[in-house]
Amino acid sequence: MAWWWRRQGLDGSVAAGTPAQALATTGWARSVGGVNPYLSLFARAGTSRADADAAVKAVDIHELPAARGCTYVVPAAHFALALQVGRGAAEGELAVLDKLGVPRGEIDKLCEAVIDVVGDEALDPARLKDRLGDAVRNLGEEGRKRGQSTTLPAALGLLQAAGEIRRVPVNGRLDQQRYGYVRWSAPRTGRDDEAARAELARLYFRWIGPASLANFRWFSAFTVAAAKAAVADLGLVDVGGGLLLPPDLVDEYEACRMPAQPGYALLAGTDALILLRRDHRSLLDDGDVERATPGGKPLVGLSDLPDHPIVDRGRVVGLWQYDPAEEHIVWWSFGPVDDEAALRAAVSRTEEYVRDQLGDARSFSLDSPRSRAPRLAALRAAAR
Repeated sequence: MAWWWRRQGLDGSVAAGTPAQALATTGWARSVGGVNPYLSLFARAGTSRADADAAVKAVDIHELPAARGCTYVVPAAHFALALQVGRGAAEGELAVLDKLGVPRGEIDKLCEAVIDVVGDEALDPARLKDRLGDAVRNLGEEGRKRGQSTTLPAALGLLQAAGEIRRVPVNGRLDQQRYGYVRWSAPRTGRDDEAARAELARLYFRWIGPASLANFRWFSAFTVAAAKAAVADLGLVDVGGGLLLPPDLVDEYEACRMPAQPGYALLAGTDALILLRRDHRSLLDDGDVERATPGGKPLVGLSDLPDHPIVDRGRVVGLWQYDPAEEHIVWWSFGPVDDEAALRAAVSRTEEYVRDQLGDARSFSLDSPRSRAPRLAALRAAAR
């Protein structure tokens, strides 16, 4: 646990870094219209929201379709790689459109039309549709059922994956999902796809190794054959249980011990510490594995945590949510902690950051105080 905590920069080792440096060192920040990109940078580097937003505006970091085609906030040094390893996912939408009677050629023509109308001014989808006119086809009720009400989203997805346009947050913030689109000429890796997959594997195992090949496959969505080929020349060492680590880190890993002093951090549920391997079981003490979550199932039976985690030196020791009506973090620890005062200080520090700089701590774009109310009530009851 302590090793992953250190590799993830939660020990203060990237505190002096820029947002781009923090993401390059510890891994891309999953972006689903929630608080994770901001909390990731705050927990590791103490980054203010203003500084994170400034890095977005300067395109030092950017939200891109990346691994699995999922959106991550990525440092500029990794833009080209993120796009290359994620571009295949955008093609998947074309199969849905084909079933709706939309041929590939129609989408290609729409892509050309989009390129003709976008420029340096960010255009939201409504303004794009106005300018594109009949080039955008309405797919009716059947399309809505399949998640494709018009042909425009598929074209925008293909163009983003190709690096020909990029989407810009309407108000410059990373914790919402309202965008405009601008023309872009994204950098290229100069690698073929096999080499790009190998580079992603190299980064991944430095961010969060030791990890299993299955962990890497979940993150990357590579086939078994592609994943094995990606790691083939990395010389990864099995340090036990099928967990793989770069060879130059093995001695340091084996010498790693749990620090004597607690190091508390309040993270988002999609933080890289949790999500890169998607294995919160390995971050729980044995005594907490069967522990039932407030109002829910045992932690070990869940694919994902039901709330944001509180971690101490890599171990998940509690859960939290933010109540914007009360401007207060509601939290619950699994049991006695090593330093109650230090934990309360970490809660207070994060509460101030969320209240004064973010306003809320949504897990994802559709999360709201109303939908969160049952979890807040359950955490309050457990804390009592």
